Amino acid sequence: MDNSDILIVEDDVEIAAIMTAYLQNGGYTVSHAENGALGLVYCATASPQLIILDVRMPVMDGWQFLAEIRRRGDTPVIMLTANDDDVDKLSALRIGADDYVVKPFNPAEVVARVQAVLRRTHAVTRSDDVLSSRSLSINVRQHSVIIKAEGIDIASRLTTTEFRLITHFVREPNRVFSRDELLEACFPEGDTLPRTVDSHISKLRRKLDDAGVSGLLQNVRGFGYRLGEGK
Repeated sequence: MDNSDILIVEDDVEIAAIMTAYLQNGGYTVSHAENGALGLVYCATASPQLIILDVRMPVMDGWQFLAEIRRRGDTPVIMLTANDDDVDKLSALRIGADDYVVKPFNPAEVVARVQAVLRRTHAVTRSDDVLSSRSLSINVRQHSVIIKAEGIDIASRLTTTEFRLITHFVREPNRVFSRDELLEACFPEGDTLPRTVDSHISKLRRKLDDAGVSGLLQNVRGFGYRLGEGK
């Protein structure tokens, strides 16, 4: 039985009630906020293990809420989108969502997505590996990414997916990873498109550049990506 606290941010009370019932049946404790502003109030006083977030809401929509939550930390977020198109999906992932579900949905699918995201998250937080390359030192348990030359921790600037990506590269600094391998290891389950990898790599590379580590992520034409240095 899982006792993780799930926050549902959804203005449709009926949908929230159905999801709450399914999640509680799966052993989760569940809280509900009817818009993004109330969701932020909840997060300021509690620490949900995962957030299920609707996109279209009054007062504060899901995009605004997600952007603010990502400024505050890396709590896993599953987005509920009304449009089954690449624009909403890519927007959710670019801003920092961990997964997305398209309405109308099967509530049992939402529970399965919650379980999958929490498994990935817990697998990272339980690991006590300290990873190192010439430029970076990563403590997975403490969720830190230290730029060695500057002595600064940039983990708070990274989305959950970006943290998974840089950790994945530093674990095997001499290996070239295909886009499909990166999708499987670092991205939400579902029909995520290979070009989404390029978008996340580009944003991660820009953040590393801004932190003084240029050229760290290299594109190997026809194959994928690699870390541009050994241990």
